[in-house]
Amino acid sequence: MNSTPPTGPGGTRAVADAPIIAVTGASGAVGGRVAQRLARAGVPVRLLGRDPKRLPDLPGTVAAPPAAYGDGAAMRRALAGAHTLFLVSGHESPDRVREHTTAVDAAVAVGVERIVYVSFLGASPEATFTFARDHWYTEAHIRVSEVRYTFLRDSWYLAGIPAMTGTDGVLRGPGGDGRVAAVAHDDIADAATAVLLADTESEDTRHDGMTYDLTGPEAFTLAEAAEELSRVTGRPVTYHPETREEAYASRARFGAEDWEVAGWVTSYEAMAAGEMSAVSDAVERLTGRPAKSLAAYLSDNPDSYRHLLTAD
Repeated sequence: MNSTPPTGPGGTRAVADAPIIAVTGASGAVGGRVAQRLARAGVPVRLLGRDPKRLPDLPGTVAAPPAAYGDGAAMRRALAGAHTLFLVSGHESPDRVREHTTAVDAAVAVGVERIVYVSFLGASPEATFTFARDHWYTEAHIRVSEVRYTFLRDSWYLAGIPAMTGTDGVLRGPGGDGRVAAVAHDDIADAATAVLLADTESEDTRHDGMTYDLTGPEAFTLAEAAEELSRVTGRPVTYHPETREEAYASRARFGAEDWEVAGWVTSYEAMAAGEMSAVSDAVERLTGRPAKSLAAYLSDNPDSYRHLLTAD
């Protein structure tokens, strides 16, 4: 990593002893974006990952020793001296809650004062979307730990809408006619950065104990999403509302384990159940600008639907 002190928005250098923000998932879509924004802001950033070679090379950032969430000793070494932990949820697995709680306990053990956790919209122990239950249990553990916290519950990713549409021009899933307020990765990153930086400014701007639903500006059905994809691609794109049986059958070809397929299927079923339709203005309140719509996202990211421009 580049050890040159970063330059902040006003051209000033970061203070050497300013509180360190530890960013997990820095090689991923959310963590990487947050790391870039924090580096540009000129605050000390420590990047965490299982493989430091995959971490971005950003001015003023430092790579922590390799650490997996489920390795308490490694996480303690990686987090020692950090003030804030930006905790991006780990890859889905049957053991994800234990991995998350191990990472949280490691942070508390070495004196991390604050955790900003990327959760999921509608997280609860009874959530239809099975992976959203993991987020609720992680939140519950953080709440009872001796640490300040903020939860960022993001919705479906806008990027997932074109990505889940097949080259045959069909978006398949058991979402019924439910609605989803999908959100852009950049909006999540901007909101998260605002929350993380607020704590470096003054106690009056803290977001302690707050939960923010990070959604797009509107909720739409998958049929409406297909119509928008038709418009931008210039070819027919349709939505096929699968039954549960069809959904499991169409995903069997991937050879994934049962728990993973259940997560894929129930993410759509949560939409059908009305659990993904909430629209929040949290992105605008935190960033000062509206969240991106599906139409705007597709306009800005033509590569996201490039696979649809040639018929199967």
